[in-house]
Amino acid sequence: MSTDNSQRNAISIRNLVVDYGQRRILSDVNLDIPMGQIMVIMGQSGAGKTTLLRCLLGLKKPTSGSVHILGTDIASASLREINKVRIQMGVAFQGGALFSSMSVAENIQLALREHTNLDEKTIEIMTRIKLDMVNMLPAEHLMPAELSGGMTKRAALARAIIMDPKLLFFDEPSAGLDPSTAAELDQLIITLKNTMRMTIVVVTHELDSIFKIADHIAVMSNGLIIETGTPQQITASTNPEIQGMLNRKPRETIVDTDTHLRRLTGGV
Repeated sequence: MSTDNSQRNAISIRNLVVDYGQRRILSDVNLDIPMGQIMVIMGQSGAGKTTLLRCLLGLKKPTSGSVHILGTDIASASLREINKVRIQMGVAFQGGALFSSMSVAENIQLALREHTNLDEKTIEIMTRIKLDMVNMLPAEHLMPAELSGGMTKRAALARAIIMDPKLLFFDEPSAGLDPSTAAELDQLIITLKNTMRMTIVVVTHELDSIFKIADHIAVMSNGLIIETGTPQQITASTNPEIQGMLNRKPRETIVDTDTHLRRLTGGV
């Protein structure tokens, strides 16, 4: 199932709604992500970023709406159809998610062994090429426990790109990294877009990274996308909530004292 936007948009989301029981997490989300661009999805904790990412990965079925990825609506697709799309996607998880019992090289080779019939020599060469791209070639025989935080992130990235995906997803790539290591990872993301012509989706709240890597930004709040645009457009936004995020201002809360007291005392 394809859309007219499939030639220019890698991802098109329309009227996406996600409920967890009686709680609405995403409300009527609409978003286009152009081919070959870096889209950053930003927002404060609880904005709905992770749930949106899970929908994009086919891990969460929406309550309603469509999620077209590379021409396939994975919101209504069968598991077999979703898996065909997933082969064209790479994911770098926040904590790396490396298998602790496998070496760095073995972690990276896993997808090739599962989804291809390549011979051992070709697998080894492809692994070293990807490790070299992320400056991790000397670490190919190390175990995950021997890696620093930055090395773990780069190893996870090498694994995410081993199948030369058309789409690459990052979940908080700079989380837990020192500024220099985070900057190196940001540059790697830009290099991947330029050299491998990938469409990249980054979920993060790290402002320094956002404005270094993003071609486009989608700002989320309370399950809604409240604004999209280039970094320059987002910076110039007159939306007070967006300016609060950019200027690191705490959210203002208005508390009704009587209501709050009744809540604390159970209505007694």
